[in-house]
Amino acid sequence: LTHLGPCHFTGTKVCFLTLDTYACKPLHMYLKYRFKGLKSLFLIPSNRNSYKKNICIDMLRQGYHESFSELFTLIQKWNALREAAGPGSAIWQQKSLEEQPDKLDQLCHFLTRAEAAQRAGHYEEVYDNQLNLAYYCFNDPEDKWLSNYFYEQCFNTAQLIKIDGGKREAQAHANMGLISEEQGHVMKAAEHYEVFYQLTEGSTWKDETGHTYNSLACEHLWRIYTLLADKMLENKEHQQAIKTLIKALKMAKEGGDKMMEGEATYYLSLAYHFAGEQQTALSVSYFKVTLVFSMPFSVSLGILAELLASQGSETVKYLGEFMKVAENTHLSQSLVDACVLLGNIYNERGKYSEAFEYFSQASEAAKALNNLPLVDETKTYCGIAKAHKLMVAFNSHIEAEDPVSLKYLLAWKENRSDMCADPLTVGKTLVMKHISAVLSSMVNSEFRRTCRFIFGILIFDIGVEEKKKTTL
Repeated sequence: LTHLGPCHFTGTKVCFLTLDTYACKPLHMYLKYRFKGLKSLFLIPSNRNSYKKNICIDMLRQGYHESFSELFTLIQKWNALREAAGPGSAIWQQKSLEEQPDKLDQLCHFLTRAEAAQRAGHYEEVYDNQLNLAYYCFNDPEDKWLSNYFYEQCFNTAQLIKIDGGKREAQAHANMGLISEEQGHVMKAAEHYEVFYQLTEGSTWKDETGHTYNSLACEHLWRIYTLLADKMLENKEHQQAIKTLIKALKMAKEGGDKMMEGEATYYLSLAYHFAGEQQTALSVSYFKVTLVFSMPFSVSLGILAELLASQGSETVKYLGEFMKVAENTHLSQSLVDACVLLGNIYNERGKYSEAFEYFSQASEAAKALNNLPLVDETKTYCGIAKAHKLMVAFNSHIEAEDPVSLKYLLAWKENRSDMCADPLTVGKTLVMKHISAVLSSMVNSEFRRTCRFIFGILIFDIGVEEKKKTTL
């Protein structure tokens, strides 16, 4: 969720140290506004104290004992984390809270305001001040632990608020769910998200981006249910995974995001596939054709092709029809997706020539999009299909283990032509080229000898004629 940021001070301000009335009023006022951290002519020695010490003294003088205790506890916690990490760690190189005046100012400001609101029984103000602290600390990665601490404080305070219809409590559950998810506590995160969903059901609350809290709850639940199902599939708990993914699909539909719904349907279909229920996998809503093209190109096309390849010709028929429609309507991206998927299906079935044809069409369509990464990807698919096609003939000669096959392989190695994938054909072609070259050499040699003979006769006849003319 997006929260309101904290109020920022225009400069570093030190705590309020003493009284406001003294005999030397002009000098006192000058020192008050000229020197930060100095509000009394009689407390000039306090400026020699550390920044942290002055803030703690100020809290105690004003009666904010709980704020003082909380600040002191946070500083000790940071020091303990640093000592536990040891020299060389990232936290060891960071400045402590005691050495960061801006953060001390923020902590002092909001902690004291929260304590004052708590004394007055205004828990919504306590929550807002704690939330400001959590938001402020969240901006820096090294302060993540501090941010999480105040989100937990917000969660505890939200349970005491009764006048906002549960909005802050819902927000607190969402934040705690995100923290639990980041820490790898998936089940705990799911519990928080479920409460978040229940509290926002039927509400019109929105965040700063205009999304309703309920749609956010649906998105969080869809994501966490998918993570849970993934772990179940790893443990071969197929039926439990299917039940969880059905719940994820329900949340995706309720969230109103078609892309999310498409992915949820896709994962549910895969779960049915892994459970051995192939027909059920293909009968899931929008799965046969439309699901494939509602998702990004990069989403597990290989796994999807493996699933479809195990089915009959109906899948290829529908994809072929879709490819024709995409081609006629000049939908290049959809055409690329369809061709790659068909190529993967034929590749899985061992029909490498057909796979290469579809991958080549995908490559041509990708060029029309001017998408270089996509062009490179489709070229890779073409190379894979050509390699598979070549390996069939190559392996057959390897397995033969006879002198003739060995000669063919050696001949192919000397001239790896893309026009002939069969080493046998390559070998025969090289032999024929050799014979043709020899015959050509022989013919040329004989032709030159004949030409010289004829040329000699002509020269002789010309000489005889010239001699006759001279005699006459």
